Amino acid sequence: MDEALATTTAVGATLLKPAQKVEWGGYSGDFADPDAPVGEVAYDPIRPLDEADLREPP
Repeated sequence: MDEALATTTAVGATLLKPAQKVEWGGYSGDFADPDAPVGEVAYDPIRPLDEADLREPP
């Protein structure tokens, strides 16, 4: 997670919120890409990804 945010800033994004534990039990951080909307890198330990790397519905 921290590495993903470091990579985004290394290629020109602005770090808006460093990765940190969040109230819902995960870990996330935000960045601004000059050519796109604000992005978020997040880890959710409660809802795993399926075989297509998509979130399973709650």
